[in-house]
Amino acid sequence: MPTERIRDHAGQGATTVAARRRRLRADRARQLADLLRHQVLAGGFPHGTLPHEAAIGADYRASRNTVRQALDLLRAEGLVERQPGVGTVVVAQKYPHGLDRLMGLAETLREHGRVSNEVRTAGPVAAPAPVAERLRVPVGADVLYIERLRRLNGLPLSLDLTYIPLDLGTALLGADLENTDVFRLLEGITGQPLGHAEITLEAVNADAHSATVLQAPRGSAVLMLERLTHLADGRPVDLEFIRFRGDRITMSGLLRRSL
Repeated sequence: MPTERIRDHAGQGATTVAARRRRLRADRARQLADLLRHQVLAGGFPHGTLPHEAAIGADYRASRNTVRQALDLLRAEGLVERQPGVGTVVVAQKYPHGLDRLMGLAETLREHGRVSNEVRTAGPVAAPAPVAERLRVPVGADVLYIERLRRLNGLPLSLDLTYIPLDLGTALLGADLENTDVFRLLEGITGQPLGHAEITLEAVNADAHSATVLQAPRGSAVLMLERLTHLADGRPVDLEFIRFRGDRITMSGLLRRSL
């Protein structure tokens, strides 16, 4: 093999090794960031300050560069910040939203503060075909449409778009939608408890409208929860499309294996 080709081959090998090392360090940084994120969200740093980089490296057997990359990932998420003379501190809080119980937002977050609702729209609309199908009403029949911006302790948390059959929705128009969960109102109107809900959860990019209302960067990821709630007798009564700020909420549940 000519000398030039040998040199080129050797150079490519060195480049490949360096790239592999960078990739491995990035992989380890993500792994470490996941572990630290869990501790942050679970309140594992009660004083709000993370250990020094050397201590984190010793605890997780990670190099200093890996620790710094992991902390950079958490900073990019807005969870922590580096403060001169103090270290890395927690600057954001995420609130837990359970997926294994059927509860309204105020019920779910009652231990974390007050949920308030800004009713942006409330009135009858002709049901689009997908809505009519899910709520079992004729296509084009009027349903109640409600759009609410929901805040926790004054901070925008979610934008809720709700469709309800009009025979139930008419009574909701005169109800206190600003301070009461729709779930509680529906149970009061129907005289029976809610039974179950079908849910779908995915990440979507915030559109211009949602980003403005939620005071989130346009194009940032939001958690989209689609939920169809039924009464105890099986009737579907509440179809919701809920956009949560992904930097302020975590979803969790208890799953049991059944074969």
